[in-house]
Amino acid sequence: MKDRSSSSLNNNNTNGGGGGGAFPDAANDDYNDRIAQRSRRYKKLSRRTSSVAIDPPPSIASSKPFLVLVVLLGIALAIQFVIVFSWHHRRHDVHVLGKFGGSGDGGGHHPLDALNSNDVHNAQLPPQNVAGAPSEEEAEELKDPKRAHLVPHLPPLPPILNSQLIQGDKDRLVQETYSGKHPTIAGIGLILSEFRTSLHKSNQLLAMKKPPNRVQRDEVHEAFVRLAKAHLGPLEDRYRDRAIFPIREDDSIFVSLASFRDHLLGSTLAGAFAQAKHPDKLFIGAIVQNCFGLNPYPGEPGVQCRTGAQVVGKNAQGRDQTKVSDAPPDRNGIEEFCNNPTYKRYCDEGHIRVLYLHENESLGPAMARYDSSKLWVGETYFMQVDSHLEFAKHWDEKYTNELKATKSFPKSVLSSYPPGFTNEHSNGILEREPNPGARLCTCEFSTSDVESKIIRINTGVSYSGNEEHPTQIAFIAAGFFFAHGEFLVDVPFDPYMPWCFMGEEIMLSMRAWTHGWDIYAPRMNWIAHQYRPGRMGLPKFWGSVGRLFNRPGPGFSNQLQLRLIKRVKHLVG
Repeated sequence: MKDRSSSSLNNNNTNGGGGGGAFPDAANDDYNDRIAQRSRRYKKLSRRTSSVAIDPPPSIASSKPFLVLVVLLGIALAIQFVIVFSWHHRRHDVHVLGKFGGSGDGGGHHPLDALNSNDVHNAQLPPQNVAGAPSEEEAEELKDPKRAHLVPHLPPLPPILNSQLIQGDKDRLVQETYSGKHPTIAGIGLILSEFRTSLHKSNQLLAMKKPPNRVQRDEVHEAFVRLAKAHLGPLEDRYRDRAIFPIREDDSIFVSLASFRDHLLGSTLAGAFAQAKHPDKLFIGAIVQNCFGLNPYPGEPGVQCRTGAQVVGKNAQGRDQTKVSDAPPDRNGIEEFCNNPTYKRYCDEGHIRVLYLHENESLGPAMARYDSSKLWVGETYFMQVDSHLEFAKHWDEKYTNELKATKSFPKSVLSSYPPGFTNEHSNGILEREPNPGARLCTCEFSTSDVESKIIRINTGVSYSGNEEHPTQIAFIAAGFFFAHGEFLVDVPFDPYMPWCFMGEEIMLSMRAWTHGWDIYAPRMNWIAHQYRPGRMGLPKFWGSVGRLFNRPGPGFSNQLQLRLIKRVKHLVG
């Protein structure tokens, strides 16, 4: 069938039933006229629109009400994002760091709410010494803008009270360090000491709780987080993504030492300085966690020191029988080193920076290494090791040259598990020839319930001796690594990892790699390490933590670690 308008147009001049007889003549003529008029209007409109653009009808998107609606919608979405983002971080704090504002009784009050940190500080320590004039060494450093932050020195002795011998206005030193106006090693030392003093008082309050209301794991953890956020949080926020102190390009080396009741600390320090080619460029940051015995200083009752689990015989099944006994106060390796006439000047000149804490308040190696890293004040290289080592001749120069031989220098890290030695009375000097290095290239998931299936790293193939450059590897060992000081800017240590023994290595490895640092195995080992099996009967930090809170044995420490491993897994994904 033809289109109606087409048919009408074609029969516009007919007088009969040219329209197919569908309409009478009059009606058909009227209809044809209307169609013709429409056709003429259509053609006229077509000619007009072909030469003149016609504005489209106004869009709703251009109206003011619509724009206002869009703006309001954007604001609502932004508010919703902030709420969800804050909730997510609060949830992370609760499940990984611990909740605040409650001690488990539902009352919303924490045992430290009424605790003033200044009151704790004054209750714990004797009156502060009056500031004196700077020493000759300090006066010379004050004249050098690149070394002024080293003044005043952080005295290495006496234990616990050494920060109170810092000369100058202590409040000003702390505030200038927090603000970034003029950070100093003294300010850092005072901040860390104040944190430890507050934590010491907190632990005493929590330890007073007796059965059936004795302190629980989460209470202890939440008290730590509360104080860490108050004392350490502002420090981390101020210096995030930048160095606290300017990095000196003078080949100086900072050695980070975490020491737990270690009888070899003094010999380790002596060996490091005696075997270094450039001992004047060597600086130590040590965290000494010792048992100081009963009444170690005014106002502190102290504790009776105890041994580790010592093997005393065999049972009927042929297994080792162990016993924990009373013990004298621990040897202080810092005191042994500083009282040695050969090395005393290094202590006097600020090469030995030390912070102390009571062994039953040890927070584990990860937290001790955080503390010691804060005693770095811009040395060119950063080296992290344990406190029971032997050193080869000119170990400092050899590790420096080895780092420079890596293909990624300066963003490279040397790391390995050093070979062991068995001498229980080592003098810190490696007498034998250094061993070829081994690569940290394998790993496995732990099968221990205490370690919550965390990844453990292991050694792989050793060097053959003909390699032209150090080989790249996957992992960093916490017991030894050597890097440029910039490493601490890109991969700062985590201040929220107390009581953690397992997990720090895989976390450190992944954080370094994702921040652009390549890891290499040194081709030779210029240090050796005393590995300490349980048969030696030496104290372990996990045995002391439970004793503080009336929970003898490693069980309470294991509970704390299981909570902290959640943070490790959160960070590594």
